[in-house]
Amino acid sequence: MTIALQYCSITVNDPDEALAFYRDALGLEVRNDVASGGFRWVALGSATQPGLGIVLSEPHAGRSQADGDALQELLTKGVLPDIVFRADDLNATFEKVLASGAEVLQEPIDQPWGPRDCLFRDPSGNMVRISQAPRA
Repeated sequence: MTIALQYCSITVNDPDEALAFYRDALGLEVRNDVASGGFRWVALGSATQPGLGIVLSEPHAGRSQADGDALQELLTKGVLPDIVFRADDLNATFEKVLASGAEVLQEPIDQPWGPRDCLFRDPSGNMVRISQAPRA
């Protein structure tokens, strides 16, 4: 039996603002952009990592008003789970994301538990960590 992650969802306030970060700064490609019921879902992927898939959606997209309100509150507080990407060149990736104007929470450092990584906030306040891919 084989199992693989198909995609994960990232809650954002504004899909267009989020695209400037995930597409333009991180280099992901738009695979699908769907409007439904006044909301949008934007699927992104990577040319170099075919299995990577994320979907950007607004807090109220496909949810009840109460659930959307609760998710919006968590997003506003910045307490949704971190998103972690892996890059083959952390320093170059850091510089590209930095140039996009993203908020830096941590410059690249070697962590005591092993990886070298950095940390940003996306335009909606999600924490996005980027780790250096391990050397073979």
